[in-house]
Amino acid sequence: MIAHTIATELNTEHAHVAAALKLLAQGNTVPFIARYRKEATGGLDDSQLRHIEQRASYLQELAQRKETILAAIEQQGKLSDQLRQLIEQCDTKARLEDLYLPYKKRRKTKADSAREAGLENLLDELIAQPHLNPEEYAQRFICSGFPDIKAVLDGARAILSDRLAVDADLVGDIREHMYQHGQLRAEVIEGKEQEGEKYKDYFQFSQSFAELPSHRILALLRGEKEEVLHLSFIASDNEHDDQHYVEKLIAHTGYDDVSPWLRSALLWSWKTKLYISASLDVRMRLKEKAEQEALLVFARNLKDVLLAAPAGQRTTLGLDPGYRNGVKCAVVDKTGKVLDTLIVYPHQPRNQWAQAREELAHICAQYAVELIAVGNGTASRETKKLAEETATFIKQAGGMAPIAVTVSESGASVYSASELAAQEFPTMDVSLRGAVSIARRLQDPLAELVKIDPKAIGVGQYQHDVNQAALARTLDAVVEDAVNAVGVDLNTASAPLLARVAGISSSIAENIVAYRDEYGAFSSRATLTKVPRLGAKAYEQCAGFLRINGAQNPLDASAVHPEAYPIVNKIAGSAGLGVGELIGNSAVLRSLKPASFADENFGVPTISDILSELEKPGRDPRPEFETARFKDGVEKISDLRPGMILEGTVTNVAAFGAFVDVGVHQDGLVHISALANRFVSDPHEIVSSGQVVTVKVVEVEPERNRISLSMRLDEDSEEKAVPTRRSPKKKAQKGTAVRRGATRQNSQGLGAMAQALRSAGF
Repeated sequence: MIAHTIATELNTEHAHVAAALKLLAQGNTVPFIARYRKEATGGLDDSQLRHIEQRASYLQELAQRKETILAAIEQQGKLSDQLRQLIEQCDTKARLEDLYLPYKKRRKTKADSAREAGLENLLDELIAQPHLNPEEYAQRFICSGFPDIKAVLDGARAILSDRLAVDADLVGDIREHMYQHGQLRAEVIEGKEQEGEKYKDYFQFSQSFAELPSHRILALLRGEKEEVLHLSFIASDNEHDDQHYVEKLIAHTGYDDVSPWLRSALLWSWKTKLYISASLDVRMRLKEKAEQEALLVFARNLKDVLLAAPAGQRTTLGLDPGYRNGVKCAVVDKTGKVLDTLIVYPHQPRNQWAQAREELAHICAQYAVELIAVGNGTASRETKKLAEETATFIKQAGGMAPIAVTVSESGASVYSASELAAQEFPTMDVSLRGAVSIARRLQDPLAELVKIDPKAIGVGQYQHDVNQAALARTLDAVVEDAVNAVGVDLNTASAPLLARVAGISSSIAENIVAYRDEYGAFSSRATLTKVPRLGAKAYEQCAGFLRINGAQNPLDASAVHPEAYPIVNKIAGSAGLGVGELIGNSAVLRSLKPASFADENFGVPTISDILSELEKPGRDPRPEFETARFKDGVEKISDLRPGMILEGTVTNVAAFGAFVDVGVHQDGLVHISALANRFVSDPHEIVSSGQVVTVKVVEVEPERNRISLSMRLDEDSEEKAVPTRRSPKKKAQKGTAVRRGATRQNSQGLGAMAQALRSAGF
């Protein structure tokens, strides 16, 4: 039943969903199923499998709740065949709870007391005979609990309100009608105008519930939480149209004739119970909708960050900028091993610019530094200028100038203070560990970022406003999928990176590293079975994602799973070649027909994947490395002018547009309407985090720290783009740094610096 429901929702074959659910139940991981069980699932990808997994969990919880509710109602002796059918046909938890409400145990209410006093008969008579005088008829029901006419009529009204509130069909209908026709109104709380300046757009705001985008919902809820905004949930287009809902109540109950008293009682029931309940439901629905969409955006942003282009195996100098406490520096070799650390003080209050420049030049010469990674936090632009100036002087002195690149330092401080960093660098000052992380994340973002809690990386503007457990689950899944998409070098990977490989837990990852330290590098994938606690199931799940470069069997360096090695031998034999000769032989591989090698174990999809992998084994799916060139003289928001054409790096993609770092310590926003000269429904179609883009400044609001940008460059602007030198559009080898734009030139102090560089070894 669950498989059928999900298959219908996804518009895919029942057999494929059923197979996916069976594989998941058997303990298989999503990356393994997506990559190596395509025949069974019809090629469902990791995102579809994650959806199936989550949806199945929801439906299982729904089924269990149905059983509990059916048993509870049956125990009360109130379970009719019709009610059983309604409960069994429920497809949402909200509808199920609506049906259960009349039978749910609750504290005694005024309506319960009124029923015990016999006032339900009064209500029925007043409904059935609208010509009755309510006050006169109510006198018959006066008792100790309801001592006067007003109390009696209030009791009857309470019963009516209770009836309506537990009517599942009515509650559901009102909830949906309010969502489709109501609106959310926001107003600034008096006296909070200045404090809540960033919410200025919502000081006088209203929009229909159904049209509210997710980011706006989260912004409004945050403004309310910070006590800047007051939110009102208006039930219809006309906030005074309560009578509309009274008519709906009359129509639903089927009353032929309605007395003034009954109409008044219905209005009271709407205002005091049904409206409040519907408002809470709408609020919850809006929040859930916003969170679901936000989680999708956060997941895509994290994926872009994790799969950003690696600079590759290059000796790198990491700079963690700062003013008073100095710029922390760390040099790491091609493998990420720390070679040296130091702190320089080029900025205020010490202003030791020349000395810092000389020290950086010296360390670059000593270790043949090829890249300089500059963190994008406080003092980033000034430190980037120092790095570029150092590179310029190195070049002028005849040396190979390192390339300076701005790197996101989100989460670097979290890593610095972590237990993992303390284990890796027990004697290193905490402040210097951040520089190491910055250098390494330029070399290989994925390998370094897996050491940090995904939530600390900073993947969205409202990530702290959504359900944190759901956020953690979503982001963890993204990390797992990203790591397995790229693959992991078994002989160099850290324990945190190994722990993200399918089938490998944190403890098994530590056992792998311990085994590697004791016995040396792994010579084959098969050796993994000797690692303590790494059993047959774990080996099956992880083997295809682990690479061993230089292994005796060249397939161990590819994404071909060991279970498929026999089929590769068969393919090689049919071509009259050895496996080593077949790998990389595009002419032969492209001439082969996958169907010729398919059997009961390996179908055409898997054979096609194998042939593709053999052509380029261990291929890295990540893009080539490139960096943005920030404009000279534009270092703070006040330097920006409308019409400026700038290069920048996309830092975040949201449903409403993309944030771009143009080098002024405040990201600018390219609204979705300004991403292209055509309609764009999803910003991810145009840009991704880490992408270098050219933008035009549209508007600057320094007092609100707001920058509006556009990628529609053909519109009128106050200045033309300055042509930048770009790298040839050829395929770079893995690890090659492709620099976009020319390096800034600065001749000040060239003679003195040249002498210092010669002394440093250039």
